[in-house]
Amino acid sequence: MRLIDRIYIDGAFVTPHGSELFELFNPATEQVIGRVRLADAEDARLAIAAAKRAFHAFSRTSKAARVALLRRMHESVLGCADELTEAVIEEYGAPVSRARWMAGHASSVLLDAATLLESYEFTRRAGIADVVMMPLGVAGLITPWNSDAGFICGKLAAAIAAGCTAVIKPSEMSAIQTQIVTKALHEAGLPPGVFNIVTGRGDVVGTEISTHPDVAKVSFTGSTAVGKTILRAGADTLKRVTLELGGKSPFIILDDANLAEAVPLAVQAGFMNSGQACIAGTRILVPKHRLQEVEILVKSIVEKTQSGDPRDPKTDIGPMVSQKQWDRVQRYIRIGIDEGAKLLVGGEGRPDAVERGWFVRPTVFTSVRNDMTIAREEIFGPVLSIITYRDEEEAIAIANDTNYGLQSYVMSSDMARARSVASRIEAGRVLINTLAHEPTAPFGGFKQSGIGREYGRFGLEAFLEPKSILGTHAA
Repeated sequence: MRLIDRIYIDGAFVTPHGSELFELFNPATEQVIGRVRLADAEDARLAIAAAKRAFHAFSRTSKAARVALLRRMHESVLGCADELTEAVIEEYGAPVSRARWMAGHASSVLLDAATLLESYEFTRRAGIADVVMMPLGVAGLITPWNSDAGFICGKLAAAIAAGCTAVIKPSEMSAIQTQIVTKALHEAGLPPGVFNIVTGRGDVVGTEISTHPDVAKVSFTGSTAVGKTILRAGADTLKRVTLELGGKSPFIILDDANLAEAVPLAVQAGFMNSGQACIAGTRILVPKHRLQEVEILVKSIVEKTQSGDPRDPKTDIGPMVSQKQWDRVQRYIRIGIDEGAKLLVGGEGRPDAVERGWFVRPTVFTSVRNDMTIAREEIFGPVLSIITYRDEEEAIAIANDTNYGLQSYVMSSDMARARSVASRIEAGRVLINTLAHEPTAPFGGFKQSGIGREYGRFGLEAFLEPKSILGTHAA
């Protein structure tokens, strides 16, 4: 039983002022594996004060110095990849292949930021003005549990590249992963106060960050409901806010698509990260006249999809992160049945032969209408809906008939046609015939999927404010 009783403030590991102990679970066994002592509002205030003190000097560091710092951070986090992979499996329950990717992503985002920063120009000319991109100040970074290390490092990388200092509030459910990453970042030798990590509850530490007048910027990834609360909380001090929120992504299979290629990708897009992904393609849109073909293929693929021990290389889907999340997914499966959707494969309860752990049977509904609850609300588990359309116009209309707009997928054998459809989809990203990620392209949502963008140039500029300096040249 491990006890995590340190947070990181002003370049040092310190005992929190807060005294609440929060239990950490292995979601594959439901066993308690540790406890974390949670920070409180006083700890958050100390961290903000440290970041504010550090900002004056750090905001004036050279681009070359910050590039070098980001490269050291990359090497340090890369060096703990094996330890981090193990923590992701134990604490989050990600299948081993996914856990390795998540650990690698945590280091790669730091290198991506360094590469971008090398070529970024902080001053540009506009008529008689020099426009200088200035760091905003102290950044509050609030991260979720479904990719803890990646979100910590990704948000921090952009803040550091911009010249901002940071206070990070990671999910309390990911404290083991956070501890590993914090140690690695400390070993990279950042100046004291440049980054601070305070693990605590959202309604305590998160609220303090969202309302504190010395925090100039908040970047949050999580649910739409919490994002709205953060937006309201930051209004009094007019904080700059980036919100990456929920999704209900459509996976559009056009009538000319090769189903042997499209359907496996559709299932993969829906079940990624055990379904605990805001970008999961949970609404599979198929031509009505090809429904039977799609159903046969989906059923065959899902019946071979393994949900179980995350350490087994054959496992595709790990457990839900908590009992609460498992209960949530089970409730949605029951709602789907009660509202008249047809259960194609899966259903309530644990997978066969699984006696413990928060595992969900990989589930796909068909005969789903887009006004059903399972097609409207984010489930955040391996539960997919097949929805039919008559023609291309209706496919686009269904895809856009949602409160969300984070990511979308289009499958077609005609690239020009796919691009035409993609241009009409209301989403921050549209992937055509791929599930690839592009770290230099902006990521974020339309509508209630969020505000602002992360990654690449747009993500960097979310931590910068333009200043215009006007003047005429001396004679």
